Amino acid sequence: MNETSTQFVKTEIRGDVAWLTIDRPKKLNALSVELMAELSEALDLVERDDAVTVVVLRGGERAFSVGYDIAQEVEMGVSTAEQWHAGLGNNIGLTMKVWGLGKPVIGAVSGWCLAGGWELAMACDLVVASDDAQFGEPEIRFGSGPVTLLMPFLLGQKATNELLYTGDVVDAGRAQQLGMVNKVVPVGELEATVDRLARKVALTPLSILRYTKRSITRAYEAMGLRDAVAANHDIAAILNSAATPERAEFTELVETKGLGAALAWRDARYSSTD
Repeated sequence: MNETSTQFVKTEIRGDVAWLTIDRPKKLNALSVELMAELSEALDLVERDDAVTVVVLRGGERAFSVGYDIAQEVEMGVSTAEQWHAGLGNNIGLTMKVWGLGKPVIGAVSGWCLAGGWELAMACDLVVASDDAQFGEPEIRFGSGPVTLLMPFLLGQKATNELLYTGDVVDAGRAQQLGMVNKVVPVGELEATVDRLARKVALTPLSILRYTKRSITRAYEAMGLRDAVAANHDIAAILNSAATPERAEFTELVETKGLGAALAWRDARYSSTD
């Protein structure tokens, strides 16, 4: 086994399978600018490694990822549509790199998988989840929205509408029913299950896997997936810069009392309906 690490990403080469682990546990693997840059570089490295046939992308036990680092966005003072457009471009670039990687990517998800974290998981070719996994795009609850709009193509219209209008979080069983997850297993069996699946997929020569993946992704792209992602990029920049009392309150709480207080305020607003 060959293992290398950066500040937020660990890479293990297990034979012909590369395991990439998002490793920012104190922040529940929130996707900071620095983390995304490291993950992008790790994906580039395994893409270029001809000895790697399959890639596994995973987080930790508590969270695959809770999404983009909201506190960092507030600290950076991102507010105008132009600023949001530039920042969101980085986020979309990472997710679409997973989508377009020339090798199958298996997402191994346990714990929280939210917002940009869920978008990363949706970009994976296969997803195996532990039975404690929780999925959702809760951004609408504080005046934001999805960044990489893959959901309509992968889950369908009605499920997408429900999840994006309400910001509801669903468990692994519901995610499997929706077609987001291939398999749900007990927490203690996640790594072994993903390992068996990855080694099974890796039995096929890389060239065959690469062209098979290309044919599948191009089918979705022929239906307009990349155009929809690009269109949403423009709309999301406007959406995130829209002035609403709720967004102003949320941002002020992040600045003055911290992200935890802001999230508690957000959740309290919806507590009577959940």
